[in-house]
Amino acid sequence: MNFKKILIYNFLLAATMQLHGQSALPPAWNGIHSEQLQRDQRTRVYLPPTRIVWKEEGGGASIQGEANLLRPGNGQTDLANTSICVMKSSVNGHPSLLLDFGKELQGGLQLVTGMPGSQKPVNIRIRFGESVSEAMSTTGKRGATNDHAMRDFTLSLPWLGVAEVGNTGFRFVRIDLLDPASELQLKEVRAIFTARDIPYKGSFSCNDEQLNKIWLTGAYTVHLNMQEYLWDGIKRDRLVWVGDMHPEVMTINTVFGYNEVVPKSLDLIRDITPLPQWMNGISSYSIWWMLIHRDWYLYQGDLTYLMQQKTYMEGLLKYLLTKVDANGREKLDGNRFLDWPSSENQPGVDAGLQALLTMAMDAGSELCRLLKNDSLAAQCAEAAGRMKKQVPDANHSKQAAALMALAGLMDPVTADKEVISVGGAKNFSTFYGYYMLQAMGKAQNVQGGLDIIRTYWGAMLDLGATTFWEDFNMEWLPDAAPIDNLVSEGKKDIHGDYGDYCYKGFRHSLCHGWASGPTSWLTQHVLGFKVLEPGCKVVKIEPSLGDLLWAEGTLPTPQGTIFVRHEKLSDGSVKTTVKAPKGIRIIK
Repeated sequence: MNFKKILIYNFLLAATMQLHGQSALPPAWNGIHSEQLQRDQRTRVYLPPTRIVWKEEGGGASIQGEANLLRPGNGQTDLANTSICVMKSSVNGHPSLLLDFGKELQGGLQLVTGMPGSQKPVNIRIRFGESVSEAMSTTGKRGATNDHAMRDFTLSLPWLGVAEVGNTGFRFVRIDLLDPASELQLKEVRAIFTARDIPYKGSFSCNDEQLNKIWLTGAYTVHLNMQEYLWDGIKRDRLVWVGDMHPEVMTINTVFGYNEVVPKSLDLIRDITPLPQWMNGISSYSIWWMLIHRDWYLYQGDLTYLMQQKTYMEGLLKYLLTKVDANGREKLDGNRFLDWPSSENQPGVDAGLQALLTMAMDAGSELCRLLKNDSLAAQCAEAAGRMKKQVPDANHSKQAAALMALAGLMDPVTADKEVISVGGAKNFSTFYGYYMLQAMGKAQNVQGGLDIIRTYWGAMLDLGATTFWEDFNMEWLPDAAPIDNLVSEGKKDIHGDYGDYCYKGFRHSLCHGWASGPTSWLTQHVLGFKVLEPGCKVVKIEPSLGDLLWAEGTLPTPQGTIFVRHEKLSDGSVKTTVKAPKGIRIIK
């Protein structure tokens, strides 16, 4: 059979198999059986830019018809050669365009070219950016890098063809024509948006539109990071960092319900971290792995999956028990880390790790009972009791005070009044801000939590954010320019001028899933969803509206979606309406 006949045969075979609902892949592909092949769980969507931010035509260069790039495209070249953006360079001038795609995206770029007089490849430079200033930056300056994902590179484009490039997090794209005395015809420049096509089953709405936007922005931030695995950030680092995963998983529980990206990522980090190694090299991150499993089981109720963790989890708990001395003090080794902003406050880190290991012992006791290991459950409970007798000094660390309140080492009201709420949003952080808010909720200070969310996370939105950032400091605000325009004279570049530790300048990620804390917090504390039994079989509705007049929303569960609406009456009382699927018991 010749090659042409083989192609026809394979095409007809694939069509027939698809018609009958079978896989079009052969039983074995180069020795790999079809069930072993990894299928992409994501969807690609093509999006045109929403505006032209800036263009450069100096030195005899010119750009005409750039507005055509804002039209919807079809990804197909044609001979009509109409509705074209034409970029022409001179000997001394090179034209440039800066495009805005409207909001942060994960993916790449599709370029569809026209039919210039010269039928030769044309060389361009592409720069992706999460901010306008990053897209205008040069690699190697002010923290601009190609770390983990290429965002600054050159490319040869064909005439009358299509090229697809890039795999990063971005909102803005700058295109420069590099060749002198040449012409580039662009029919389309579209973003290739790559994400899981999943419904937002959870929801939140109230009379404060800023809070509504914050809730949805946190959900979208995590959604972008739900790639084949659950990443920390879509530009950087694009890795499975387990500590980052905990607030992300709580957002997934709140917004999307069950999604395979969570167990897939938990299993990945487990399988590449044989004991006694610490996950990601950080002792606290191995603890977060266990706490994620506890919370994932509480919301999803999958005991079979939890039982698959038995061997590793029991081994981890036995190892953690060796890190508690006879007096109940933690002795964790490895990288002793809470989050970056707290890393130089060593007494605060020590206090936070005492609290976190106490939480691990409490969770371990609970999980071991489910795993039918009563002996290890008792050991964990006894260790937790010893640890709660040791109350370290938080040393003004909001991170440490939050964990101590959640672990039972410090009265939540005291932790809130004396540490967490001092100075309002000052010294909050995007990662541990979630636990600070949780501690405020435990102290019944929901109004204070709402104020912090508006001030801290709201400030990012005011600066043009469409996703929440790796870090943010209230001290960056004076004279800061928004990220969605060129920085004017006398203004600070909020992206290029700030950042610290591993995220200085443009290396700073502006889409980091650990910053999504307000999303699950608003659902838990304002809507009042408190899951009491695994699989959401028993849910308590305990709303706290604070200064809100009304709030409503939904929580996804394995049995279906629960809806609540709360309305504040004239006498200050709250009227609550609940609709829940069968199989869920609601407690008010």
